[in-house]
Amino acid sequence: MAKKLEATSRVLVIDDEPDLLTLMQLTLTKLGLEVVTADSRHSALDALDRHTFALCLTDMQLGDGTGLDVLAAIADRGLDLPCAVITAFGNADNAVAALKAGAFDYLAKPVSLDQLRTLVKSAIKLPEKRSALASNASASSAPTLVGESATIDALRLLIGKLANTLTPVHVCGESGTGKELAARILHASGPRAAGPFVAVNCGAIPENLMESEFFGYRKGAFTGAESDRDGFFQAASNGTLFLDEVADLPLALQVKLLRAIQEKKVRKVGNTVEDAIDVRIVSATHKNLSALVQSGHFRQDLFYRLNVLQVTMPALREIPTDIPVIASRTLARITGGAPTTLSSGALIALARYPFPGNVRELENVLERAVALAENPSKIEAADLRLTVDDNPVTQAAATGTPAGAGTLSGRTPLQDFLDRSERETLELALAQTRGNRTQAAKLLGITFRSMRYRLERLGMEPDEL
Repeated sequence: MAKKLEATSRVLVIDDEPDLLTLMQLTLTKLGLEVVTADSRHSALDALDRHTFALCLTDMQLGDGTGLDVLAAIADRGLDLPCAVITAFGNADNAVAALKAGAFDYLAKPVSLDQLRTLVKSAIKLPEKRSALASNASASSAPTLVGESATIDALRLLIGKLANTLTPVHVCGESGTGKELAARILHASGPRAAGPFVAVNCGAIPENLMESEFFGYRKGAFTGAESDRDGFFQAASNGTLFLDEVADLPLALQVKLLRAIQEKKVRKVGNTVEDAIDVRIVSATHKNLSALVQSGHFRQDLFYRLNVLQVTMPALREIPTDIPVIASRTLARITGGAPTTLSSGALIALARYPFPGNVRELENVLERAVALAENPSKIEAADLRLTVDDNPVTQAAATGTPAGAGTLSGRTPLQDFLDRSERETLELALAQTRGNRTQAAKLLGITFRSMRYRLERLGMEPDEL
């Protein structure tokens, strides 16, 4: 028999269907919970004013309002009360709306009592885990975002808000921007901090092993299966499963992943029964999932399940004012706290470099500089060994000079210099778009008419390109 929860825990259950209300009351009472029921929005608000609760379960459609009204009332009262909604089967729009309004999870009708018990046992632990988390908030091992810009401040605020839900979160951004760091902060700052954090690189698993790696297998299920083995879902029980590079999942596994998330159950390879799971899903990719959905390479229904809430990690070039503090913190970690500093010239060089590889590239640059610097206590610009390719656009980002500028001679007429720079930039854009003038104009941020005028003025006829 499952261990009963503390009898002092009180749950508010709101539903205008008497039979379902009674069924949920009996189920939760058997778990040792005190259950207060309400059959309308009005009676629910009255209960919120008269009692304190550890959890609220509300139907989405009520006779005199909606579950969203209840969520709004909880927010207006400033209550730290986890709330889950019950929606009609297949009505994903209502579920998404509720999650965005502050619900931490939802159940679909007809309500599965096993799912109800799993949800309640997870949610009822929230206050205790939050208190434990608050007492350990100053722990140096906790992952944190580094930076002082408005962009990073807003990102901290968003992640802190999303951490206290159990809703799936999708983290997007370029390679090297710290998507896994964001996922770890979501886990460490949320109600599942005491549980495991399991990170999976979806692009690194052979396709023929994916199902057994994700869901586990039974002894004898295939050649080499000498004993039962749990998969990633079981390993992340009561914690967070981080699906990195989720866009690389094959379509066949996407179907099974969707079912696991919807039903909160998985079936091991070689097994005939499903096992209940209790994990929070955080996914990430540097690819454009919306575009992959449009092209048919990613399932739309799975996209909607994973992308309920979104966090976008900024590229390093978008937060140049944070580069010095990020670099200093990274340098301290690399040197193990040894007294090593960056010269003013090194900081200027870092600020001007475009960092196509973002924070990951910054770490590599600093590790190389520490290893090769003549004076290990002070890193100079030359120690960074930053190189810029021949792309005028990249050079401009790295040096702060106009694309194609080259070296200005005192004997060069200004118009000739500008024409040469413009010509080189146009040739580069056309080369990158294989001569497509419309795409080249978009790349340069000008209209097609302006593009055509510039080509004609510079005498760049089609046979020249």
